[in-house]
Amino acid sequence: MQPLMITAAICGAEVFRTDTPHVPYSPQELAEETIRCRNAGATMVHLHMREADGAPSQRAELFAETVALLKAAACDILIQFSTGGAVGMTVEQRADALKLKPDMATLTTGSVNFGDDVFLNSPPMIRAIAARQRQFGVKPEFECFDSGMVDAALRLMKDGLVDAPGHFNFVLGMPGGMGGTTAHLDFLRTLLPEGATWSVAGIGRFEMPLAAHAIAVGGHVRVGLEDNLYVQKGVLARGSYELVAAVATLARDAGRPLATISQARAMLRLA
Repeated sequence: MQPLMITAAICGAEVFRTDTPHVPYSPQELAEETIRCRNAGATMVHLHMREADGAPSQRAELFAETVALLKAAACDILIQFSTGGAVGMTVEQRADALKLKPDMATLTTGSVNFGDDVFLNSPPMIRAIAARQRQFGVKPEFECFDSGMVDAALRLMKDGLVDAPGHFNFVLGMPGGMGGTTAHLDFLRTLLPEGATWSVAGIGRFEMPLAAHAIAVGGHVRVGLEDNLYVQKGVLARGSYELVAAVATLARDAGRPLATISQARAMLRLA
């Protein structure tokens, strides 16, 4: 079984200080939280940006500042940018920071209801972001909220717009998407091409049960305040690093080692 890769999703676009005082906003806070997550066992950080007041942002300058702080601290974690941004952002806004050439970036392969809004990803939008990723040599992570999004990613491969077999992240348990059950996760796994890698991000109370299942069946895990605020029922996590540490403990108890950065690069087929 492959060593476990843990991705830390440390702030997202929908979690605010009214939800938890521990969500990072500034590049300095994002860098400090990333370092804590790396020390807790994370292999990769999934980055959204925030303005000073917490408003979601995709400004390349903020991504660049955060990455520079991580490099200055000699933090070797793999860096993944979100191209989802926040509901209502244009493709140009969502894809602009790809010019900084992170290790990976997300590519959501379909639209999904998001609370009372719609996270819109039309086929032309998906292809435009995929083209920008290819232009800058950034490997996509296919962000899938339901099974049709896996099919959409496979069509992109068939059309030569992205490379096979790919890396998939299944986001389960969000209202509007597939439920956070192990049965759903096991079904999604059957749709993947041979050689693909995958992780699961369980939303809220589904986070740790799905993480434990992924560890047991050979997948990988995403955790963090973007997806879940609580380290246990009624107890706010003091940061995403506590959730990373909880997954690392699950892996250790299951006898599955954590991936080194070089092992993760090899598994993800990163240069």
